[in-house]
Amino acid sequence: MQKIVPHLWFDKEADEASKFYTSLFDGSKIKNKTILNDTPSGSVDMITVELAGQEFMLLSAGPLFKFTPAVSFLIACSSIEEVEMLWNKLIENGAALMPIDVYPFSEKYGWVMDKYGLSWQVMYMRDLEIKQKITPTLMFVGDQCGKAEEAIQFYTTLFKHSSVGHILRYDEDAAPDKANTIQHVDFVLENQTFAAMDSAYEHGFTFNEAISLIVKCDTQAEIDYYWDKLSAVPEAEQCGWLKDRYGFSWQIVPTMMNEMIQNKDAAKLAQVTEAFLKMKKFDIAELIKTYEK
Repeated sequence: MQKIVPHLWFDKEADEASKFYTSLFDGSKIKNKTILNDTPSGSVDMITVELAGQEFMLLSAGPLFKFTPAVSFLIACSSIEEVEMLWNKLIENGAALMPIDVYPFSEKYGWVMDKYGLSWQVMYMRDLEIKQKITPTLMFVGDQCGKAEEAIQFYTTLFKHSSVGHILRYDEDAAPDKANTIQHVDFVLENQTFAAMDSAYEHGFTFNEAISLIVKCDTQAEIDYYWDKLSAVPEAEQCGWLKDRYGFSWQIVPTMMNEMIQNKDAAKLAQVTEAFLKMKKFDIAELIKTYEK
């Protein structure tokens, strides 16, 4: 089971985006779709997909949040032709953030914002083994710039099966970035690869709820553990969501809730929806009690 799942908040395009993204990668499919009614956003679509074998969740829940490049998804490509193919599809009605070109770190690379506003980095890996096709990448900007190293040390102590890879640091002439802050680093949480970087440029954006990470928990003790360790903004706690000390959003969710929200019994689904919408931290016992009424 994939322990940590990227969650993408769309206005109303989740269904369309799920079909688009699954068309891009081999080993991709739409796993399930659920409609939740009577939420604060009205009726919302929840769609789980696999992209190149990796699970993502897409949500259509209104225009509350917009994607920013503070979180992007790095696609590892085995050929220049694959980079160009993905770039051409992703940039349609989108925009280039770094043009596709030759860079010191790759013979073919580009950073693109797609038609939904989601950011992707597309990179030729030469002969490097590709163990994970898509890597969520966190960019620490604004007040959080310079904290990437602290954050990954925190995350890797929090999650099991974790490690920090090679750290590429800015040198003395990298202004406005400070020397020794992180230009790029890979790190592993629960056997899944992520990446991080600092950027001192004036970007005008930072982390927000448009992109969060779901942590699937089997027990209440596990929920309590992650909630207590991660939550740093009490006013952001709602319906399993929290914000950590770096402003990044997480969802701490019972694994068994997936089965509950896929139930075809509309009355049961409505009962569970009503119950969890009232919660901040999820209470497994209360959810089960409600579900089994």
